[in-house]
Amino acid sequence: MGLRRVDDYLAALVDGRRVIYQGEHVKDVTRHPALALAARHSSLCYSIHDSHPELAVTEIDGEPTSYFWIPPTTPEDLVRRGKLIEQVSRLGGGTIVLKEVGSDALFALLRATTGQGNENARAYFEHVRRNDVALCVGQTDVKGDRSRGPSQQADPDLYLRIVDEDEDTITVRGAKTHTSFSANADEIIVIPTRAMSQADTDYAVAFAIPIDTPGLTLYVSPYADGPVNDFEHPLSSRHKLLESLTVFDDVRVPKDRVFLNRQPELAGPLALAFVDFHRFTAINYKRPLLDQIVGAAVLMAEANGISGAGHVKTKITELITWSETVRGLTDLAAMRAVETEHGVWRPDPLAVNMAKYHFAHGFSTATTHLIDLAGGLLITGPGVGDWENPEVRAVLEKYYGGAVSGEERLRIANFIADLAVRNYGGYQRVLATHAEGSFEAEKLQILRSYDAGPATAFVRELAGL
Repeated sequence: MGLRRVDDYLAALVDGRRVIYQGEHVKDVTRHPALALAARHSSLCYSIHDSHPELAVTEIDGEPTSYFWIPPTTPEDLVRRGKLIEQVSRLGGGTIVLKEVGSDALFALLRATTGQGNENARAYFEHVRRNDVALCVGQTDVKGDRSRGPSQQADPDLYLRIVDEDEDTITVRGAKTHTSFSANADEIIVIPTRAMSQADTDYAVAFAIPIDTPGLTLYVSPYADGPVNDFEHPLSSRHKLLESLTVFDDVRVPKDRVFLNRQPELAGPLALAFVDFHRFTAINYKRPLLDQIVGAAVLMAEANGISGAGHVKTKITELITWSETVRGLTDLAAMRAVETEHGVWRPDPLAVNMAKYHFAHGFSTATTHLIDLAGGLLITGPGVGDWENPEVRAVLEKYYGGAVSGEERLRIANFIADLAVRNYGGYQRVLATHAEGSFEAEKLQILRSYDAGPATAFVRELAGL
């Protein structure tokens, strides 16, 4: 097959999968009023084949292939991958789309598995590449009491585990949470969430199965649901992600789809291998969001006629510095890429985690600057019903005019409100803090990745030690 089209992708989602939304079973996610938007958003990773083939399409053995499925083997591969992720995010309004995450997990499997697990991973990779499969990833366990490890929980199902095994299959029970795209993916890759000890052997499991596999149920979060319109919600009316609690109720997995089978010594390395790629994805898909914040700040200052004020120049300079630092570290992560196991190259983890931490740490200040520049209009402005009434609209255009027309000022304010204040803004704030790893996880990886040897050796030499 090579490349799928949007219609192929959407049609395959109607397959009997068990999706629960607001307490009800959803039979067709492509037609459900709250879920269809997410499916259309994710379809961008298929329409980009036509809109940007120079980034999104390559050839393998004469067959057109999605570039998302090309494991990086040089720094240049990572540069192109970064540009592809940035472009599809730009099409998606600054939000991750779909294939980015699945390919992160695939590359981790190719790199960090061994023996039969690695052979299975390579066969599965070929299946995904040839059929252009839409993948989601289940990594985060629900974890229960965070002071206890997997095997120490009062309820053993609070981490996903193997409960049975025969010659051809394993059977798993438990749940993963925060599973993005699950309701509108073809298949799910499941990997460990943390390092594990010998006591956690049953929990050291990785595999892939179709979403419609018996026993698999997706409980989709309704966050940011509700009526939206493109006047008040210019971003969230067009772009939406779905996250689920993903429950495995004695799900049988064929052994040729198992990549880690009771190998606790590989659980941590596989989790970290995924993180290396996933945070590189994060800092690239955030690049359009950086542009949105800086661009909106400049336009709002101009609309309010305050561009020349000293404090405004300072705020915009801080936003530019924040944005360009993230961009520079993202570029550095690809330039410093190194070869790892099985010929797969990884981006430099020090630069990746510094970029992710700098973005996340500065996001709150950046959105505060936006709110300050925009003013109270973000929450006191008119609604779409007012705007669509010609008589009321004339009043609004008169009294909401500034250095620009009333319409332009209101639309800029609504963009900022959607991005930083309303439900979508809250969603982005949580993503900045927790998605692809928390502040503490990023700081830990920065410390792990930094080689202090040259610096300490230099000081020892100068100090005569």
